[in-house]
Amino acid sequence: MVSLIGTYGSGKSSFANCLLGEMKNNQNSEVLVDGSIAYCSQVAWIMNDTVKNNILFGREFNKVKYEEAIVYASLEDDFVIFKDGDMTLIGEKGSTLSGGQKARISLARALYSDADIYILDDILSAVDAHVGSFIFNQTIKQYLKEKTVLLITHSLYFVKHTDRILIFEEGSIIKQGTY
Repeated sequence: MVSLIGTYGSGKSSFANCLLGEMKNNQNSEVLVDGSIAYCSQVAWIMNDTVKNNILFGREFNKVKYEEAIVYASLEDDFVIFKDGDMTLIGEKGSTLSGGQKARISLARALYSDADIYILDDILSAVDAHVGSFIFNQTIKQYLKEKTVLLITHSLYFVKHTDRILIFEEGSIIKQGTY
C-alpha cells in the first residue's frame, strides 16, 4: 500500500491519471502498469441507473463477489434506507445520493471488479470518520491486502499505516519513504 500526499494541486491526481493513461506524459518516459486497475476518483462517477447496475458496471453478476463488495464498501445500511434497496434508481430521474454514498458505490464498483491495482483518490474524505475507519482498516488493509493500493489522501492518520509514502509538490515527487 502506497500513500500519495501533498497539498491541493500538487500533482497527486495527475500522477494517478498518468498511470491510467488519461494524461500526456511530457517527460518522454514510459509508464508501464502490469495488471488491471480499478479507480475511484475524487468526484465519484455515477450513471443514471440502479445502484446494482452502477456496481456491476456491465459485468456478469456473481452473488458472493457482489455481497462482499457491498459489505466492504459499507453500503449495507444504505440498502435498508433506499426505497428499492439495490434496485433503487439513482441519477437525474432517480434518488439523490450524498457524496459519501456516491463514493461508496464507486468503491463497491472497484471492489467488484477484482482488479490487481486499486487507485483510490481521496475517497476517505467523502465519508464520516467511523465509515472511513472501517473502509481503511477492514477494506483497504485487510480485504485488499494481497492487492496493490495507491491511496491518495490528506489524512496523516491513514498515511502512517501504509507501506510507502510519496510526497508531491508542484507536480513532482519531492520525497519518498516510510512513515
